[in-house]
Amino acid sequence: MFRVRVNKIESIRDLDGNLGKRIELVEERKIPSFVVRPRTEEAKMVQDVLQAVQQQLPMLPAKRQFAIPKIILFLTEQECESLGIDFDVNQVYEITLKNQAIMFRKTA
Repeated sequence: MFRVRVNKIESIRDLDGNLGKRIELVEERKIPSFVVRPRTEEAKMVQDVLQAVQQQLPMLPAKRQFAIPKIILFLTEQECESLGIDFDVNQVYEITLKNQAIMFRKTA
């Protein structure tokens, strides 16, 4: 079992011209945190300045997770209805792969 987030949904047409969706699911993993201890006083000062800049500038957030493409679904409108899942961007699902089946469970 693993968790995925709906990253992108696009409208597509299949080879027969039927309207459908391209649904991109990504797995989010936490970036392991580790502490780098500078050896020199100058390096410590540079590290402190960079940390202060990251805290003050919201456009340079420290990323704690990264997304890995996991599954891309190409479904016609009829297949989406048959599946019975209303995919929404940023919705998180738990996916279980078992006995040649993929099961989706929406998380809160």
